[in-house]
Amino acid sequence: MKIVTPVEMRGLDERAIRKYRIPALTLMENAGRAVADQALTLVRAVPGAAAAVCVVCGKGNNGGDGLVAARLLAAQGVAVAVFLVGRAAELRTEARINHGRLRKAGLKVQEINGARGVAALAAACRETGLVIDAIFGTGFRGAPDRTAADAIAAVNASGAPVLAVDIPSGIDGATGAAAGAAIAARCTVTMGWAKTGLFFHPGRAAAGELVVADIGFPEKMAAEHGFAVETQEADDVKGLLPRRRPDAHKGACGSAFLLAGSLGFTGAAALAAQAAITAGAGLVSLGIPESLNDVMAMKLTEVIIKPLPETRTRTTSIHALERVRAIVSKADAVAIGPGLSTHPETVELVQQLLPQLPVPAVIDADGLTALAQRPELAAGAKVPLVLTPHYGEMARLLQLDVTAVMANPLAVARQAAARLKQVVVLKGAPTVIADPSGRAWINTTGNAGMATAGSGDVLTGLVAGLMAQGLRPLDAARLGVYLHGLSGDLAAAVRTEYCLLAGDLITWLPQAYQHLMER
Repeated sequence: MKIVTPVEMRGLDERAIRKYRIPALTLMENAGRAVADQALTLVRAVPGAAAAVCVVCGKGNNGGDGLVAARLLAAQGVAVAVFLVGRAAELRTEARINHGRLRKAGLKVQEINGARGVAALAAACRETGLVIDAIFGTGFRGAPDRTAADAIAAVNASGAPVLAVDIPSGIDGATGAAAGAAIAARCTVTMGWAKTGLFFHPGRAAAGELVVADIGFPEKMAAEHGFAVETQEADDVKGLLPRRRPDAHKGACGSAFLLAGSLGFTGAAALAAQAAITAGAGLVSLGIPESLNDVMAMKLTEVIIKPLPETRTRTTSIHALERVRAIVSKADAVAIGPGLSTHPETVELVQQLLPQLPVPAVIDADGLTALAQRPELAAGAKVPLVLTPHYGEMARLLQLDVTAVMANPLAVARQAAARLKQVVVLKGAPTVIADPSGRAWINTTGNAGMATAGSGDVLTGLVAGLMAQGLRPLDAARLGVYLHGLSGDLAAAVRTEYCLLAGDLITWLPQAYQHLMER
């Protein structure tokens, strides 16, 4: 699914009007018709529900879409109550024209300018089968004023199902943030293309079911635009699955080496290594501090353990560098970081190893901490890397406050990929994959149950296992993220989100592969 920012959408609207001579009124009429059609579907889906619709409009184009929908619903015999947050005299051009058309059709528009109007809206919402929210559009930012906030609260408190026009009012169309009151919709009809704010919380939850409506934008115009951001669904990543020859042997299926683990963090290393071999890599070896060899041998059966020189605190020592270089020279892909520790010697080991890597690598966790001290090592790497930070690690990489990352993860992921010149996987809800060219993918799988210790370690091993099988780093990152989330969804269906463990992601990974293969 192609996705646009509100700024891009404004540009597309203007191009349609100026270059392709599509009148703004025509676009608004088409948008209102899409909303009316969806409203009828929702109202008729509930037997016995009140066949009445309450439409709440704002003063901009979003409100104009709502006014069109109200007129078309009334023409279908639906009882419609129409409210305007503000004064009719303040309506913009196309919205003002549609306000006039609505009045000519015999419908009254009640203005909401204070407590009395809000009370009337609340009463109407309690008696309706559906509320159409057309107060604010995708260009909205900040917090609603008091009157709009009260109107939003009245709609939410009514208990009536809500259909949002383009985006739930109060949600930032670019980031999905809500600085104040925001509509909680059952369904959102968005025009032309989905907006970025519909995919990031709280906007993602507030939108409910998402319907993308075709309102007449020319296909040629879309081709001219060149969309940089899109979602990734099953059909988008199925073709990335590595091909396996019928006469394959373990050497032909790729070799992955993981540098991971330290005293107290053997679980992270074990999860990553097990994920890599479950992902399909033919050979997986794990570099671990030598005193932890017996522990890892008990945890892992199919993984080759490589004991390495260690520090006094049982982390991997700088003296392991030559041994690690020799092992890496025989691998097809590398993963660095899960449970590795931030011991100064271990950090130095990572920093000296990165410029010498001969094969693609995934850098995660403590590997990212080492990289954050010398971010130029990423941009200057001789081989492609996949960096997999969570929000805190991303903040350290870019020297940002973590709140800046949380405020706009899509923009930050794209910024990081461009600055570090590597593929970036910003883990979150949702996870974003970005590459240095500016392209980005918003993942559509995964759930809150995956917010558990070790989940990121599984992703690291999964991506490394896919790269070992010959996938380009970007393709391995995209497929790995999708499968990781899908495995979590399949596991949560049985384990629930409350009881989901990182190890369950590996247990359900074969079912995730099977699900994707059968698409």
